Amino acid sequence: MNPHFLNKRIIHLLGYAGLIPFVLLTLASWLVSVDWLRDFIRGQLAYGIAALSFLGGIHWGAVVLRANLSADHTRKALIWGVAPTIIAWFSTMAGGFGFALLIAGFTAAYQADKRLFPWYGLPTWFIELRFKLTCVAVAALMLTVIAGNVRG
Repeated sequence: MNPHFLNKRIIHLLGYAGLIPFVLLTLASWLVSVDWLRDFIRGQLAYGIAALSFLGGIHWGAVVLRANLSADHTRKALIWGVAPTIIAWFSTMAGGFGFALLIAGFTAAYQADKRLFPWYGLPTWFIELRFKLTCVAVAALMLTVIAGNVRG
């Protein structure tokens, strides 16, 4: 089997599998007893923090593998590589705005990826996958916030 096809397939499977907690926590926020709602909302926030933090690592790995990047591109990619983690960390201290900060962070991460991925020579299907994953993650975060406001 073609290793590129296998890698693409595994990346897609794992990417979509990473959405399972987002979706399950959103559903739980709408369906469980209100007594448990706060726990599922906290779980969603925690998972969003972990997922957003993960996204910066792509840039560090890509910079290490791409020796032909300019010094300016390398610097920008490495700086952006820590930004999602910092945004995620700030969301822990943002009180009721933690979800809004995560949503903004996921949106910013996708926009940065769209601009930076061509520098690394990543295939177009990868940014298309990132778009789909970002849409589901952001929708799940938004729906969880709505559930908390409607049901809480």
